[in-house]
Amino acid sequence: MKKFLTAICAAALLITGCGENSQATSAEVKEAAQVKHSVTIQINGKNFSATLEDNPTARAFAEKFPLEAAATELNGNEKYFYLDADLPSDAVNVKQIRAGDLMLFGSNCVVLFYKDFATSYSYTRLGKLDEPADLAKALGAGNVRIAFAK
Repeated sequence: MKKFLTAICAAALLITGCGENSQATSAEVKEAAQVKHSVTIQINGKNFSATLEDNPTARAFAEKFPLEAAATELNGNEKYFYLDADLPSDAVNVKQIRAGDLMLFGSNCVVLFYKDFATSYSYTRLGKLDEPADLAKALGAGNVRIAFAK
């Protein structure tokens, strides 16, 4: 009986040990993926870090970097600009927009949202700003130039 209990305890320690290593490995993989898709968005001299989605649309968008565009104000909650070529798209009704969301409307209209609101429109997700707290202030009330870099 003593050998049986010892064997069970040893097995439990091995399983627990493996579980902890698996969790650390998963966290490291997730962190590496985020670094891989991290980009910088510059607005009026202020840099924002953003994480791109892992999808064909975001990858095609990132291939255009460095990219600078004149973004137009719309509805007091977003800035948008058109690309010179279409990107692959897979639009879905996102239902809720969050400040810092970077989306593709249609196949060539890039939209950066700076306020939260509900929507019935469909978009393809490109990514989101990691910390959008000062985004509205940086974007200002009118049109603005936005630069994207890897």
